[in-house]
Parts: sequence; C-alpha cells; structure tokens
Amino acid sequence: MNIIIIGQGNVATNLDYAFRKKGVACQMVSSREGLDQLPQANVYIYAVKDEALASVVEQVKGREKSLHLHTSGTMPITLFGSDKPHAGIFYPFQTFSKARVIEDFSTVPVFFEARGIDDISAVYSLALTITSHVYEATQHDRERLHVAGVYACNFTNLMYNMAAELLQHTHIPFSALLPLIDETAAKMHSLPPRDAQTGPARRGDVNVMAHHLELLDDEKKKLYSILSDAIRKRS
Repeated sequence: MNIIIIGQGNVATNLDYAFRKKGVACQMVSSREGLDQLPQANVYIYAVKDEALASVVEQVKGREKSLHLHTSGTMPITLFGSDKPHAGIFYPFQTFSKARVIEDFSTVPVFFEARGIDDISAVYSLALTITSHVYEATQHDRERLHVAGVYACNFTNLMYNMAAELLQHTHIPFSALLPLIDETAAKMHSLPPRDAQTGPARRGDVNVMAHHLELLDDEKKKLYSILSDAIRKRS
C-alpha cells in the first residue's frame, strides 16, 4: 500500500510521520501545484483547509480505482463526485502542530465515514495502522464533535493566552500555572466536567468576582462576566 497526502500543513505533517513510523509508504505533496500529474497511489488523503478542499479534490483526475479521503471534521462525503467512487472521511481528532509532531499516534482517535462495505473496511483497516481508537461517525456527529473540540481545545488555549497576558506585568512566570492546568486536565479522566468545576463563580463568591473585574481591561472583563454567568447556570 502507498499513500499520497495532499497538503503540507499541520495535519498532513503529523499523518505522514505516523504512517512512515509504521512502515507505510507515504508521500506529502503540495496542494498548490501539479495535482493533475500526481503519482499513482492506493490512497489519496486530502489534508487541506476546508475552504480549499473542493477545489483541490476537483483538480485530481483519473484516479477512479484509488481510495480518496479528506481529513475535515465538517465537510461532507458528498464533496467527492462520481469520478471518485471510492471515497470517505478520515478525521483524526487531535490538535496538530508541525513543530511538535505526535510521537504516539496510537492514542489519537480517528473518526471515519465511507461509501459501501468494502470502502468502510478499507478505511477502518487504514486507521488501525496508526491508532487503536477508530470510530465510524456520521456527518451529524462529526460536526458536533468538531464544535466540542473548539470549546475543549481552541477556546481553552485562548484562556491560557489571556492568563499569560495577565502575568506579563508581574514577576510570576506562566510556568507557575502549569500544575494548575495539568491538574484540571487530569480531573477529566475521572470526573464529569460539571463535577470538576471550581472557582469563585462555582462558589457564588460575588465579592471576589467584583474585585477580579476591577483588574481587567474591557475585553477580558466581558469574557469574565460571560463565562462566570455560564458557570453559575451549570452549578
């Protein structure tokens, strides 16, 4: 089996590393040129931005016998036309960076969808090559999973960024927050998120919250109030 990964970004880089580590013949190619002259492959994985995906897929011609997969959590399988009868979705659910590749991909869940029994089996087997966590998921479920990931990862990282900004004019390094961050994440392995919630909003400590607001600029003050209200509603 050989794989062509179309794209050279965060997801593409990590998938290429994961497959190569398992001894699978894999090659990354640019999504910006030469798509009409791609080498032959058993599998083509389209790891590009959602807004570019349809255009990139359209440019790949004459590969009817190959399996075509995209890695988007939000784009439908119908994006692949009749010229690509063997098609599906291969959605690795993790935050990826080129500068920090995932060394142990076996812990990364992959959610997939495919057309027909044979292609379902093929995508499932492909995913098992690099991970032991493989799940079939509909478009409906993947879309909601994607949004959940934005809340759990992207918005959380923004909070880390804002916490770092708050410490910029102190003598306290951001690293002082790491034990707190680590313990909060560790709780998710044993407690429902609702039960793990702590802090002044959870306690209803209005005096502390009022003092916090006095220390914040307008942007952070607005977010603090919105998030505190959301915590109180779930307490």
